[in-house]
Amino acid sequence: MLVAAVALPAAGAALLSVLPIRFAGPTATGFAAAALIPIIVLPFGHDRGWATYAADPPTVSPWAELDLSWVPALHLHFHLGVDGVSYPLVALTGLLTLLCCAYTMWRPPAGGSPRTLLGLLLILEAGILGTFLSLDLILFFLFFEVTLLPMYAVIAGWGGEDRRRAARKFVLYTLFGSVLLLIGVLTVAVHAGTADIVALTGGIGLSKGTQYAAFALFAVAFAVKAPLWPLHSWLPDAHTQAPTVGSVILAGVLLKMGTYGLIRVGVGVTPLGARWAAPLLGILAVAAILAGALICLKQTELKRLIAYSSVGHMGFVLLGIATLTTTGIQAALLGNVAHGLITGLLFFLAGAIKDRAHTGDLADLGGLRETAPRLAGLLGFAAIASLGLPGLAGFWGEAFAVVAAVERGGVLWTILAVLAAIGGALTAAYFLRLLRKVTHGPVGTPVSPAIAGVEWFAWAPLVALTLAVGLVPTLVLAATSLPVEALIR
Repeated sequence: MLVAAVALPAAGAALLSVLPIRFAGPTATGFAAAALIPIIVLPFGHDRGWATYAADPPTVSPWAELDLSWVPALHLHFHLGVDGVSYPLVALTGLLTLLCCAYTMWRPPAGGSPRTLLGLLLILEAGILGTFLSLDLILFFLFFEVTLLPMYAVIAGWGGEDRRRAARKFVLYTLFGSVLLLIGVLTVAVHAGTADIVALTGGIGLSKGTQYAAFALFAVAFAVKAPLWPLHSWLPDAHTQAPTVGSVILAGVLLKMGTYGLIRVGVGVTPLGARWAAPLLGILAVAAILAGALICLKQTELKRLIAYSSVGHMGFVLLGIATLTTTGIQAALLGNVAHGLITGLLFFLAGAIKDRAHTGDLADLGGLRETAPRLAGLLGFAAIASLGLPGLAGFWGEAFAVVAAVERGGVLWTILAVLAAIGGALTAAYFLRLLRKVTHGPVGTPVSPAIAGVEWFAWAPLVALTLAVGLVPTLVLAATSLPVEALIR
């Protein structure tokens, strides 16, 4: 099942290269749907619980894994595995890719061939799933890099007028992070004599100095990918210029490779480095929350506002990680999933509005509740979910990141908790401003009220899951509790 989850999208992309164009949409959507089958089966194909916990040394043993010797001379292993830390993101990746393939089949963006775009989406899925499933640092790095060129091509080939500059900026920032990640991976592998993430969890075999140096490299590399303030400046341009499905994949799961890596590799493999850098990470997290919110209050373009909102939301995720508490790490994992669902929905809706109105300027989009009430209602739902309304998915991760900072104790963490809470209030302010400009007020550019069946297919699962995770957060937390306990201890 682990191999199938990664191999099916890759096989679909290869098949698309030889199929006639008219078969591309159904084939890509079919392979994306097929990849969901092993993902759905994985939790039910084991009898070990979400994870087995070993007290000495403290480590997580995945409840499904495959470990094959890959390059014996270099002691490299093709080691895949899944546990409660990675599984929610694996499932989210499979779902969003399926929705994006179906959406592209119905409304291919202007630019290159739709067949090529669908193939790139499937390659992205294989790379992202491989990253979340890798339990070997070298393999993790290779899958991490697989996503770079396909996302560059998606932005440069099907994006807006300034797409090439945005794509170049994306790839240059990401390459910078990749170099640091490679140096960190090799540093750990050489000093520990192994690249096995399970064996390395807890910092086994690594000195304090090595952990400090490796964590610094990992933190910057993952901060670029997440992206975390102040290494975020590639994000607004990439989101603004990317096609709708590119923005959905980028915000929904590609950014999560950074925060997931910070938890799995940064905190897991180099815990002493994480403890050493925790206060600085907390300060940067709160700076991201406040800066993201203040910048959003001044934005006048729809997709750019949603893009900058990700900076603030990822700040809450980083704050949870920085606390190095069970509550904080679980809040970060839940925040990852919630952000993927809600921001994916927001970018779908933003793309639909721009396609209908041919503009993303907030000043031109007034009165949406009168011209397209269903679209206005969906946008309102997504906005209040993103601002953290209790009962919707966005609330739990951000609220408990603040709680975790308070639990951590001390003057610094208490101040950070207060500032983060203020940032949460500012988040509500800019989303309410968005709704005031777009859904209320005098009618601006006319927007078609009709919503196609494929659009409902793409949006309905995200709406339902946003509500389900908000009402029953244990859907995610049940999977994460045991491995997070093991990771922290």
